Amino acid sequence: MDAEILFERNPPVATITLNRPRFHNALTWAMYDGLIEICTRLASDPEVRAVIIRGAGDKAFASGTDIAQFAEVRNEAEGLAYEARLERAVGALEALDKPTLAAIEGYAVGGGAALALACDLRYGSASAQIGVPIARTLGNCLSLANYARLLDAVGPGLTKELLFRARLATAEEAKSAGLLNEVVPEGQAYRRALEVAAEIAAHAPLTIQVTKEALRRLRKRRAEVDGDDLIAQVYGSADFREGVAAFRERRKPRFRGL
Repeated sequence: MDAEILFERNPPVATITLNRPRFHNALTWAMYDGLIEICTRLASDPEVRAVIIRGAGDKAFASGTDIAQFAEVRNEAEGLAYEARLERAVGALEALDKPTLAAIEGYAVGGGAALALACDLRYGSASAQIGVPIARTLGNCLSLANYARLLDAVGPGLTKELLFRARLATAEEAKSAGLLNEVVPEGQAYRRALEVAAEIAAHAPLTIQVTKEALRRLRKRRAEVDGDDLIAQVYGSADFREGVAAFRERRKPRFRGL
């Protein structure tokens, strides 16, 4: 497995670590593909009963998709392909037949927020900040599946505020909204996730497995709406190209709605 993503198996718990701390664990395609591979392995591993995902270091869970991955997104079709590829990774984590826990220190932004939202439970330190500030950065959009995940987690009011204002929810705000299950002292998110994972692993695995799948199916039915036209509109826009260029050039983007 590539060093950008690490896998540690200590039954009944396994840990996945996003391992690019120098880059705030910005997510590459190798990391997304590695996550899919790990989830495939875990699906056939009866000894593992709970899975934790965390970021290396103390600055970020994951700061989003690495901007270099957007170099190949130049038009509507490539935007649709990007979101479909991202969804395969996020969906693999969400569909895993074992409870998943996100241990969040620092930022969980963009693709990092999507991975955290795909987990069943989320534990964050006081420094945790979660959101998708794309309206002031890249000028792109989310897939409908990721809009649905955020909507299910915090409701329409906070979903719109976070996305429209392009801001991040603080740890306490995320806890109040239900985005975090618990806020813990700095540096203790993984330790707390381990404690909860061990507790869950001692419970009836079939009950948990069936409950998780039932809830996933209910959410999936509500989210099965075609949004390809919306994704194509944004990824084919001049504003998206400007957002990517501005990010690379370390300047503020000039969005024009075109």
